[in-house]
Amino acid sequence: MLVSWNTTNQCNMFCEHCYRDAGEKAQTELNTDEARKLIDEISRAGFKIMIFSGGEPLMREDLFELGAYASSKGLRPVLGTNGTLIDSTAARKLKQAGFLAAGVSLDSLDAKKNDQFRKLDQAYEKTLAGIENLKQARLPFQIHTTVMDWNVAELEAITDFAVELGAMAHHVFFLVPTGRGANIEMEALRVKEYEQTITRLMEKQKSVPIEIKPTCAPQFVRTAEKKGIPIRFTRGCLAGISYCIISPRGHVQPCAYLEMSLGNVRETPFDEIWKNHPVLEQLRSQAYDGKCGECDFRARCGGCRARAYAYTGDFMAEDKWCLYQPSGGKDYGRRGS
Repeated sequence: MLVSWNTTNQCNMFCEHCYRDAGEKAQTELNTDEARKLIDEISRAGFKIMIFSGGEPLMREDLFELGAYASSKGLRPVLGTNGTLIDSTAARKLKQAGFLAAGVSLDSLDAKKNDQFRKLDQAYEKTLAGIENLKQARLPFQIHTTVMDWNVAELEAITDFAVELGAMAHHVFFLVPTGRGANIEMEALRVKEYEQTITRLMEKQKSVPIEIKPTCAPQFVRTAEKKGIPIRFTRGCLAGISYCIISPRGHVQPCAYLEMSLGNVRETPFDEIWKNHPVLEQLRSQAYDGKCGECDFRARCGGCRARAYAYTGDFMAEDKWCLYQPSGGKDYGRRGS
């Protein structure tokens, strides 16, 4: 089980796709004592991996202290970062604090395109410098890429670059129109290209020694199985089942892109929310509507619950970006681009 905590809304970038609409520090973000209490409750709930993300988590002064505290509670702290603030000192402190890995965002091998998307001059150059500092500190890292219509053709090349850099994985994120991402929804892949891109990534997995994981594209589990490609993942969408997220102000959501608060950890302990909330009970029931409910891959894929909610307002609805037809015989219709 893994949980992600958006440590702060503060960020040195203003990325076009940001689900958190990060930039300025939010008022009433969890303070150090509240964060320690949250970590206690996450540990008590049985989670194993805790992702410290943002905004940009390195803009939080107590990051190293809290990472060390999470480690002392038996959690495995990892970092989600844009990488631009990781100098040699920060990399060394992350290692000393017990962080076990970092996910670093890189969206294009064209520095100009990457910097334009990230809204920061020299973002590409600074990210690569941060990765080099992680390597010098012997802190494992993986590359995170948000796929859009303008960079979809270079995904395999980014994977090859990740291998060259020494990354342990390349995780490719498919846009869900939430936060600022709603403003660029038209740049997202459409249904046929979405399916084709998942297939391309799984085919690429055959030829590289690192893990490729499409994220917010749970159909990759079905694609890998049908192609006989071994993967370590047993399920696609984890929202509310073995994953959730906490906002900088303490609001709990089933996932980063499913925009509904299940409660605030200042008012109700996290472990109680995780154990008892009715929305989470619904998600765990897997009683989906439409073809997701009839699908023979329901238990392994689950459809993207956040995308279902974004487009229909119902988090248990079918994922309309999926082209697969369940084997039950009913024709749900094929949706084009």
